Amino acid sequence: MSQEPADCARVLKTCKSVVALTGAGISAESGIHTFRGKGGLWEKENAEDLATIEGFKKDPKAFWEWFDERRKEVAKAKPNPAHLALAEMERSFDSFAVITQNIDGLHKLAKSTVVVELHGNIWRVKCTRDHEVSENRDVPLGEIPPLCYCGAVLRPDVVLFGEPLDPVNIERAYLLSETCNAMLVVGTSAVVSPAAQLPLIAKRAGAVVVEVNPEETPLTQMCDFSFRESATNVLPEIAMLLG
Repeated sequence: MSQEPADCARVLKTCKSVVALTGAGISAESGIHTFRGKGGLWEKENAEDLATIEGFKKDPKAFWEWFDERRKEVAKAKPNPAHLALAEMERSFDSFAVITQNIDGLHKLAKSTVVVELHGNIWRVKCTRDHEVSENRDVPLGEIPPLCYCGAVLRPDVVLFGEPLDPVNIERAYLLSETCNAMLVVGTSAVVSPAAQLPLIAKRAGAVVVEVNPEETPLTQMCDFSFRESATNVLPEIAMLLG
């Protein structure tokens, strides 16, 4: 298992189709709290009570007060060098897509053009009556809970804990994983399914799997390249080597 970005870039140059699977670790480097791990939001009781579909249904006002704080945090964040490097890598391949577990929208801000947001986007809201989706970037929110023009309560257009993922996004992610020549697995703990299955699908289909994570994960031993460094250090170097 190589630890050299130059070796990794050399292999990636032989690939036509590349997918990046990103998790909370890449956005943590932009100052956004993760849910799991030390200092994660799950260590705070209100997060465990509120960041669920049950929490939203039980008390929309308390949920939105908590979620509005998450929006304020994300609003301050900017794409970091790892996000920018992934966007830059698009020019090096015939096909390049980002599959992300993050809801912060930073990949799109970094100008990645093909982004599959498995868990939705914090800047979209959905009517609980007619399910119409719209953008809302008000920080802070003008009213809590926010209401649709029809009078119904709005909810975030994100996958809350206890909800299934959008089958259209999952199907697209599976297809990208099955057909790519290489997958970059960046800042994800590789324990939450179905996202954790995507690198396994890619590997079984013959793809090169590259992991970038300061911590070892359940995927580490199956990876062709595994870097125990931050994404902001490794990805810009690989992007530069790709030219």
